[in-house]
Amino acid sequence: MDVQSLFSLCLFAVFGIMVLARAAVLRKSGIRVIVFGQTDKSDFLLVPLILAIVYTVAAKTFGLPVWGVLIRPFWGGVAPGRAGLALCVLSVTGFAITLAGFGNSFRVGIDKNKPDKLVTGGMFAISRNPLYVCMLMFFCGLFLVHRNIVIAVAVVIVAAVIHRQIIREENFLAAHYGKEYVEYSKKVRRYL
Repeated sequence: MDVQSLFSLCLFAVFGIMVLARAAVLRKSGIRVIVFGQTDKSDFLLVPLILAIVYTVAAKTFGLPVWGVLIRPFWGGVAPGRAGLALCVLSVTGFAITLAGFGNSFRVGIDKNKPDKLVTGGMFAISRNPLYVCMLMFFCGLFLVHRNIVIAVAVVIVAAVIHRQIIREENFLAAHYGKEYVEYSKKVRRYL
């Protein structure tokens, strides 16, 4: 069993657990957090991609059946995997801090019906999209751990999808919050 792969799989699970736990807490307050796919049904195309990534990592970790060329690393060595795990840990930590600072405004998708207040403090004072930055960092770290074609392609697709989502969210935020959002976006960068 590959320890680095196992650890990366556990960190991937932590991401999902954090989102679901936060959604459950807010749901008790009457806030529907998971609004993914309501704005654009093509968002659901991410689901098979995420499942392919999880299966690829699990296949390498537990020896599950998979075409070898898909999980064969581009290069060897332990150092890239360690650097990747460090990046994954950093991104999960940043994600947790951001999630905590989001308050009741956290949503998965664009909530046009019941948006909450604009969050500009904490991690949002560093980046307008710290959750997405953490996700991108995580997938880059995952690539360093696994260094295979599936994760490489996934990083590119995830980056493109995240950028698309950020543009959609920025358009919504500018329309909904107006001058408040425009002033905020002048002070804080989109990514870092």
